[in-house]
Amino acid sequence: MTQVAATPTIAVPAARIAAGSEVPAAPEQETPQQRSARGKQVRVSVPRSSHGVYRASPDRRDPVEVLEEQSASRVPELVPVRYGRMVESPFRFYRGAAALMAADLAGTPDSGIRTQLCGDAHMLNFRLLASPERHLLFDINDFDETSPGPWEWDVKRLATSLVIAGRANGFSEKDREGIVTATVRSYREWMNRLASMRHLDVWYLQADMNRVEKEMARHLSKPTRTRLSKSMASARAKDSLQAFDKLTAVAGGRRQIVADPPLVVPLHDLMPGTDRQVLEQWVVDLIAGYGRSLRSDHRHLLEQYRFVDMARKVVGVGSVGTRCWIVLLLGRDDSDPLLIQVKEAGESVLAEHVGSSGYSNQGERVVAGQRLMQAASDIFLGYERAEGIDGQTRDFYIRQLHDWKGVAVAEQMTREGMRWFGTLSGATLARAHARSGDRAAIAGYLGGRDSFDRAATRFAESYADQNERDHQALVDAVASGRVVASTTD
Repeated sequence: MTQVAATPTIAVPAARIAAGSEVPAAPEQETPQQRSARGKQVRVSVPRSSHGVYRASPDRRDPVEVLEEQSASRVPELVPVRYGRMVESPFRFYRGAAALMAADLAGTPDSGIRTQLCGDAHMLNFRLLASPERHLLFDINDFDETSPGPWEWDVKRLATSLVIAGRANGFSEKDREGIVTATVRSYREWMNRLASMRHLDVWYLQADMNRVEKEMARHLSKPTRTRLSKSMASARAKDSLQAFDKLTAVAGGRRQIVADPPLVVPLHDLMPGTDRQVLEQWVVDLIAGYGRSLRSDHRHLLEQYRFVDMARKVVGVGSVGTRCWIVLLLGRDDSDPLLIQVKEAGESVLAEHVGSSGYSNQGERVVAGQRLMQAASDIFLGYERAEGIDGQTRDFYIRQLHDWKGVAVAEQMTREGMRWFGTLSGATLARAHARSGDRAAIAGYLGGRDSFDRAATRFAESYADQNERDHQALVDAVASGRVVASTTD
C-alpha cells in the first residue's frame, strides 16, 4: 500500500463522455476472471522477460531511406527544416522517427492483446490540456499515428523516450533505470486497478491536475512542487487570446496573421498570384465541411465565427513538411478570437505493420482515436476531406491551436521531476488503453510482479542505442550532402 500511495492518483470527477467518442466493442461473454486467466496463459508462449530483448533485424532498412520516403509526399521547401530539427539531438531525432520504431517493434514479442494505440507515445506527447469544463488535465495529446495495435508498443516508446531524455540530461544508468522502471510499474499497477473497475468509472477517469498536485505534494521536493505550479499557471495562460496577441496584428486596417517565414506564411503570401477571394472561399468551404463532423451544439458555436485569415505553420518535428494551417476566426468583435489548426492526416506509420484502421478518411481515424483515448477532447476537434488549391484531395483533422496547453521541457527536468513525470504518464497511458482494450487480459498478463517492468527497462536502454545509431546516420547523410538540413527553428 505504501508504494501505491506514492503513485500519482487519477481523480474521478463527474464528467461527461466526450462527444462523438466511440465506445469500444464489448468483449466476448467472459467474466473478468476468465479474461485475466487468458492473459496469464499468454505468458507461457510470450514470457514477460522476452520483452527485454531488442536486436536489429538483419534486413533492417537504411533509416535515412525511410525518412526520405516520408519526405517525398511533404512540402519540398519544408523538408530541410524537418531534417534540421532531427539532427539537433538523438531526442529530437526520436520524436521524428516513429516510422522507424514501428518497423522495429513489429519484429518484437507481443502478447496478442490489442488496444487503441497513440502510435507515438513519447514523453512530450503527454502534457497539460483543458477539458471542456475548464479543468486542467494531464493527458496524451498527439494522435497522428493512432491505430489499433499491441499495447506493448506504446509502453516501449514511452519508456525509450525517457532513457533518451535521461541520457541527454546526464543521468546515470542507475537513475535512468529507476525512472523507467517506475513509469512501467505505474502502468502495470494502474492497469491492475482499472481491471477491477466498472466500465463507467474507467470512462470517467481523468487526471485532474488540481487533485494530482495536492495528492503528490507530500512526495515531491519543494523545487519540484514550485516548477509544477509554474507549469500549471503557464498552461492556463496559453489560450486563444494569448495566441491571438502573439500571432496576429492589424495591417492596413485588417487583422492578419503575422508572417514569420518559413515557419508561418500567410496564404496570400504563399499564392500571391491567386485571387484572394478564391483562397478565402476555399477556406470557408473547408471550415463549413469540417463543421459537419462536430456535435450539433459545437457546430452552432463554430458558425458564429467568421473567417479572417489563414497561414501555413510548421509544427513539431515528425510532422514538419505535412500541410498544416492556422486559421483565424473572429466572433462578436476583434476581442473574440478563435484560432484553429487544420492539419493534414496521412496513413498511420503503424498501418504497414498492424493493418488498416478501418477508416477511409485519415482525419476521421485521428479524431476517433483521440476521442477514444483522451479523457476529454477539444470541443472543436473534427475532420474533413478537401481538395486543395493544387487540385490534390487530402484528409485533415482540426482542433483549437491553443487551449491551456503545457508541454514538458525534458532538458530542464531533474531526476526526481522526470521520475514523477514518467509515473504520471504511465498511469495516464494505462487509463487510455483501458478504455478500448481488454484491461483484464492485459492486467492478467502483466501480473503483480515486476517482470515486465524490468524487461521494458532493458528494452528501452537497448533501443536508445539503436536510436543513437540512426541519429548518427542522418547526421552523416547531412554532412555528405545526401540530404539538406536547415537550421531554421
